[in-house]
Amino acid sequence: MYDKNNVFAKIIRGEIPASKVYENEHALSFYDVNPMFSTHVLVIPKGEYKNILDFSKNATSDEIIGFWDCFNKTAEKLGIECEFNCVANAGANAPFIKQSVFHFHLHLVAGERKPAFHEQLAAEFK
Repeated sequence: MYDKNNVFAKIIRGEIPASKVYENEHALSFYDVNPMFSTHVLVIPKGEYKNILDFSKNATSDEIIGFWDCFNKTAEKLGIECEFNCVANAGANAPFIKQSVFHFHLHLVAGERKPAFHEQLAAEFK
């Protein structure tokens, strides 16, 4: 079940501020508050989707197109169209890094790793 009080839902509703990069009718992107890389942005749909599978199975065509348009415009605006990583975590028990906010989001990262990246990896593999 989708939690309407998760932090991303609150950002979408304007209840919590976010440093937005790009927004359209169906999605928005904003800087991660705990960046692991010199460029670390989250891209989220505005619809209520728990993870990437929920989104891919249940989003409308307009939502999917709007999401990927937001992703592309974000990469262009940041000037990272050719060199980036894109990560989606799914589930509290994901094998690499666990999903902590249960609203589908992509991490769009580029540039240098920050020390926090290594600290989180170490914590995940204890």
